[in-house]
Amino acid sequence: MSIDAPHPSGRRRPASDPPQTYIPLWRRLREDEWPPLEEVLRGPRGQMRPRVLLMLLLPCLWWLTVPLLVGYQLARTARRTARRIFPVRPEGRVEDPEVLRVQRVRAWAALVLSGVLLAVFGGWQDVADAQKQFLQRLLFAPWMALLSAAVVVALLFWAAGPGTRQVMRTQLWPVGRSALWYFGAWTLVPLLFTAASKGMGLLPSGANGRSGLLLWVAVMFVCWVPFWWVIFFLCFASGPALRHAFNLSTLHAALPALVTTVLVWVFAFLGLSAGGLPPGPAPLAVCAFLGGPMSVTAVAWWEIHRLRRRHGVRWRD
Repeated sequence: MSIDAPHPSGRRRPASDPPQTYIPLWRRLREDEWPPLEEVLRGPRGQMRPRVLLMLLLPCLWWLTVPLLVGYQLARTARRTARRIFPVRPEGRVEDPEVLRVQRVRAWAALVLSGVLLAVFGGWQDVADAQKQFLQRLLFAPWMALLSAAVVVALLFWAAGPGTRQVMRTQLWPVGRSALWYFGAWTLVPLLFTAASKGMGLLPSGANGRSGLLLWVAVMFVCWVPFWWVIFFLCFASGPALRHAFNLSTLHAALPALVTTVLVWVFAFLGLSAGGLPPGPAPLAVCAFLGGPMSVTAVAWWEIHRLRRRHGVRWRD
């Protein structure tokens, strides 16, 4: 015989009430919706700790606490918007655990092999070239993904049957709208940075005292808050946007795999033209150069094969 714990209202907890379990904060931060700032400050017990309250009240720590509080609120709203436009599991996306497991293994194996080649055969110049190529891919990946997606969608639209084309037309606008959100944010980054820098330059140099401090804080808030919101949005949206090819699974379940295949070959040849083959003997370098895109292509076509066999996905209706 078990004794029920008392309910917060004073009565005994009925058997139908589920037990309340504590979820760590780091797990909640992995969800689409982050907890409110008040809940984060109060902690798991629902009461704010004295040291946290002391840090918030001490003026000498406001240079640290105020940016952290404002930054959390900006990141929370930006993440909510990013997950609404680019969900982790978009409509039409078929989650195959075996395919996801193979993709993770392939990605880690490629990373390890690249590190081994650099460590064994590469020099400092090769490491610098690898870092440069990595930064270039981060910069050009969204634009190349958009171009690849447009080409693949055009080819698939041409190969699809009349019924499928009609369905694809109705889904083109939501996909295009999400792409406009993403690339609009990328376009706003340099514009907002320039506007914020110009706004900070307009501050009077002789402003002192409380009024000068308040003016400086107000200008800082107005100028830099939009910039950092866009930066947070891009950080949270880039992973799902590139992984799911801007929600192209709503058009066709096989489109993300096809866009990934095209994109990896484009980057492979761009890297070859910019930095040449990987370090090492010529046969090993050629194998390393072809191994990455060929393995991605093999996994992508295996995913499409499983979509056809297990989920009835067809190129034409």
